[in-house]
Amino acid sequence: MATDMRKPAGSIVDAVEPQIRALLASRPDMPATVIAERIGWTRGLTVLKERVRVLRAQYLPVDPVSRTTYQPGELAQCDLWFPPADVPVGGGQVARPPVLVMVSGYSRWLMARMVPSRQAHDLIAGHWALLSGLGAVPRALVWDNEPAVGSWKAGRPVLSREFESFRGTLGIKVVQLRPRDPESKGLVERANGYLETSFMPGRVFTSPRDFNDQLTEWLTLANRRYHRRIECRPVDRLGADRASMVALPPVAPVLGWRHQVRLGRDHWVRLETCDYSVHPAAIGRLVDVVVDLDTVTVTCAGQPVARHERSWRAHQTITDPAHAQEAARLRRARLSMVRQRGAATEVEQRSLANYDRIFGVDIEEVA
Repeated sequence: MATDMRKPAGSIVDAVEPQIRALLASRPDMPATVIAERIGWTRGLTVLKERVRVLRAQYLPVDPVSRTTYQPGELAQCDLWFPPADVPVGGGQVARPPVLVMVSGYSRWLMARMVPSRQAHDLIAGHWALLSGLGAVPRALVWDNEPAVGSWKAGRPVLSREFESFRGTLGIKVVQLRPRDPESKGLVERANGYLETSFMPGRVFTSPRDFNDQLTEWLTLANRRYHRRIECRPVDRLGADRASMVALPPVAPVLGWRHQVRLGRDHWVRLETCDYSVHPAAIGRLVDVVVDLDTVTVTCAGQPVARHERSWRAHQTITDPAHAQEAARLRRARLSMVRQRGAATEVEQRSLANYDRIFGVDIEEVA
């Protein structure tokens, strides 16, 4: 039996396709609405737009995807990540301190550490801790406009004084990205997402130190996992990456917050919102305060007069029991000395009979 084969019906756009092609040949990015106006289209726009979309690809220039590649030792991208979790910092307080994240471009080696604040002295100390663990320094560190690192002024990047000094000590470049340019540090942005989706779920932390301990353990595993983009594990490329980096400086950079002050009778020094006790023997003398990621150290004439674990809590007074005991002893000694001086200088009470003799008064005659 014969089969009736019907010819498919054409589209209402077929008749105007030559006109569409002519317009796209002269201006490939011409909007479909403008094309409709130029050809006098009075029908529905949906079918016309679909045909324009299909034809436009034939007239646009080829736009191949750009694939960024990195050379060994070339750079590391840096960023601050704020974990979505409350971390206990003691005394019933919780906080969400920043995590410094660094990713090497060539090997994709991932490094991270929670730091007490985003101030320059903490960021620099965090950099040094991570780079010391790496054992070498990438030839460039890429940062966005983090205020403690630097900013763009008058159309050019300007490093902060602290980071310029740190960069000079390391002998490398610090590349500051233009404002609102997150695509230029996509490696570290993806690393932040990776930390949030692979490290954070199901974890509970007891302190910042516990957070860093768990993070360090997880990073050991993460850097040994297959990376789809480089088609190997970061650890497989680390040797070549590190071999092309800059060696660590022979002398460590000056780290931490430093301040010199004359210690008053109130023998505490302030860091941010916390006060730390100093041995009262240093009262009235110049003391040097040095604060790193973990400790607060105070020296006087080169001799240590205080050492405290740095507090991540706000508005705390941290007192060494030995300092309190010595202060109490000195107060008692001073009070005793004052009492002794007072007793030695008491005015003698002269007898009234002495005055009688001076003025020739005979009490019995008067009586």
